[in-house]
Amino acid sequence: MKVVFAGPSLHGSHRAVPADIALLEPARQGDVHRAVNEGANVIGLVDGYFDDSAAVWHKEILFALSEGVTVFGASSMGALRAAECCSFGMIGVGKIFEAYRRGEIIDDGAVALSHGPRETGYLPLTVAYVDVIATVRSLETQEQITSAEVAALLGAAETIFFKDRTWRAIVSAIQTDPARSDFVLQSLRTGFVSQKQIDAELLLDRVSRACDERSANRPGWNLQTTTYLAL
Repeated sequence: MKVVFAGPSLHGSHRAVPADIALLEPARQGDVHRAVNEGANVIGLVDGYFDDSAAVWHKEILFALSEGVTVFGASSMGALRAAECCSFGMIGVGKIFEAYRRGEIIDDGAVALSHGPRETGYLPLTVAYVDVIATVRSLETQEQITSAEVAALLGAAETIFFKDRTWRAIVSAIQTDPARSDFVLQSLRTGFVSQKQIDAELLLDRVSRACDERSANRPGWNLQTTTYLAL
């Protein structure tokens, strides 16, 4: 069995989820542990709750790896956990994971955003900082915005709380004339690049290609069965 925990990172994606993958809602603490006990051989972690619910625990990822489960991470919570657990065998996918692994991004909040409920397809309501980076860099390459505007937009976006980080809020925080502000705002909206979605789609491909069996080779470390894991 293959499972992928995802929500807002795949909103609006035209990539069909492979038939052999069970797409589950964003993960909460205990969901990875539960998936292992329910027979998952391959787990993809993309999105996860953290604000109103406890986040996926590193220990449950280590538990999955100790059981021979292949665990991939990308885009959001998955990229964070993969950067933290790749030395134990978790497989990171995509540019966001690589940025965390190399220390180019260190703030957990860079992948955070607000989104709607399941009924909306987890519609993103704000913009993740990692997607701000991808978008402004793309517009700079296309010469639609200047390097000075890139620096100003990134600086503004970094200081805005993730629940308030909209394109309008970002543009409103930089110093520019009204006509230019309108142009920049429209450019950001129409030229939006979601690195989170790109990486999530890459993860789906990796999970689909992975062998749907648990590995007989156990990692070169021992899982400590603590009281917290028992809980």
